Amino acid sequence: MNELQQLNESHGLLLVFVNVLLEQIGLPVPAYPTLIVTGALAMQSKPLLGAGVLVAMFACLIADGLWYWAGKRYGGVLLKSICKISLSQDTCIRQGLTVYDRVGPRAMLLSKFLPGAGALVTTVAGMNGTPLAIFMRYSLAGSFIWAGSALLLGMLFTDAIIPLLGWLTGYLPLAIGGVLAAFALFVSWKYWKRRRLLARTSQVPRISVAQLLALRDTVDAPVIIDVRPTFHTAVIEGIPGAVSISLEEPLEPWVEKLGDVDMVFYCACPNELSAALLAQKLHAHGLTRGKALTGGLEAWRKAQVEPSDPSGETATA
Repeated sequence: MNELQQLNESHGLLLVFVNVLLEQIGLPVPAYPTLIVTGALAMQSKPLLGAGVLVAMFACLIADGLWYWAGKRYGGVLLKSICKISLSQDTCIRQGLTVYDRVGPRAMLLSKFLPGAGALVTTVAGMNGTPLAIFMRYSLAGSFIWAGSALLLGMLFTDAIIPLLGWLTGYLPLAIGGVLAAFALFVSWKYWKRRRLLARTSQVPRISVAQLLALRDTVDAPVIIDVRPTFHTAVIEGIPGAVSISLEEPLEPWVEKLGDVDMVFYCACPNELSAALLAQKLHAHGLTRGKALTGGLEAWRKAQVEPSDPSGETATA
């Protein structure tokens, strides 16, 4: 334990800075446990406590600033890239946009407590054009809440954490094995949930962009429904003439307005998940003639650049 205390006193702040920065950039190196341990050890070296909060906030501000700038510059492309590494990539974009649509930059106050949410929310803040002063204010406040809570937990439970650290030092291989096993179980559970959801939504019929284009100017033209959150529809233009219906809003009024018509649902998420979910919800209300647009908004926008024939093949010169 003396070695840990010496290491904390000589390199503790550097370790906190690097760990927090790497986690907030997006690498899978959790910094919250490091901050808790720092809080526990800081009880025996209290000047490190206040410095630890400031260092963690500074690291968070650097990472948040990078995501904010990238969100302003690259927008939805970056957002999709972030969600590709998520364990719940099919719902990642929708959840991130929906949260920001509801609470705005205040989402940054608690986003760091959820894995991956910090990068997602700050990227959306950049996409939304949140003023820099407001962004920095909420970024620093959220960083203070996140880092301060971890250090406070370490201080409050120092009598339990210090002996635990001593035990872990003596049984390090066993402790690492336990952490890896718990992580493997968590990943397996998330994967099982995702596969189950995909299996359920795969029952919804699909329609290609080429097929939709062929129907648009006919008497059998379907009603096109945009399932993206309100914030996303305001930032990124969708299919012209589409009706916007959010997954979160009551569907009873729409059941009366739409009636029993052909519908095509589209979203900006992998596997047309949000589109398929809304189609299933309306199906439960008696509207059974709904299909999800294969590839969603991305496929539609690509088709406007690369015209396709009705069979779905891309035209080539």
